[in-house]
Amino acid sequence: MKQIIISLALIIIVATSATAQNAAVDSVCRPKYEKSYFTDSLGTVLPYRLLRPMTADSRDAKYPVILFLHGAGERGSDNETQLQYIDSVFASQKFMTEHPCYVIIPQCAEKYRWCEVDWSSSYHNMPRTISKYLHAANCLLDSIAALRDADPSRLYVTGMSMGGYGTWDLITRYPNKFAAAMPLCGGADEKLAKRLVNIPIRTFHGTLDKAVPVTRSRNIVNAIKSQGGKHIEYTEYPKMGHFIWNKVYNDFSNLEWLMSNTKTN
Repeated sequence: MKQIIISLALIIIVATSATAQNAAVDSVCRPKYEKSYFTDSLGTVLPYRLLRPMTADSRDAKYPVILFLHGAGERGSDNETQLQYIDSVFASQKFMTEHPCYVIIPQCAEKYRWCEVDWSSSYHNMPRTISKYLHAANCLLDSIAALRDADPSRLYVTGMSMGGYGTWDLITRYPNKFAAAMPLCGGADEKLAKRLVNIPIRTFHGTLDKAVPVTRSRNIVNAIKSQGGKHIEYTEYPKMGHFIWNKVYNDFSNLEWLMSNTKTN
């Protein structure tokens, strides 16, 4: 009984310490993201956070723009929850110093999806029209990319789970727009793989994923390669399930790969 009490006490201490550490990270990182709202041409109001380049090198400096698409659990209207897993990644001192850029983190509303398809299905046909909130996010991206100090040749998109689907959907609809993409545990319409052969893509999935079948990533990767795509990289984690984003985004080499690409045409 004494050992059980000690074990429970240790668990409480560890949990309390982790909560305190997370709160400390939030207090440092989250204020760096400006809170704002964007209204697109269809009248959709999109909550979003914007991280600006830490320093302006000169009046002639041009900065990349990253669009991050969150997962289903971060939907809402508080303009806060979408930062849950990513705030300390882009707002870290290391990233902001080595890769000054704009980072856009919009929030999709409850009951909507970045891509309106069944995530658990073994395949999907790309919807005829872009989803309501992905349309708004794409228009927001255009507005930031049009800033005087933004670099339109270095637009990037990345997202996880629901955001992985949104990432695939966006680059399939606009294959000439992005310098690179990094979707996590998502899926795409394999029949349209030919559109994606010239885009640098690094994608990830957990073999044990029960929310989004791992075959979704395997199949689109194989489809792109079968169409002659040579810029697709795939990493599968054999002992992991759906929640792979901390592993991916906390690996700085993945962020460096994303930022190393520039659109040439």
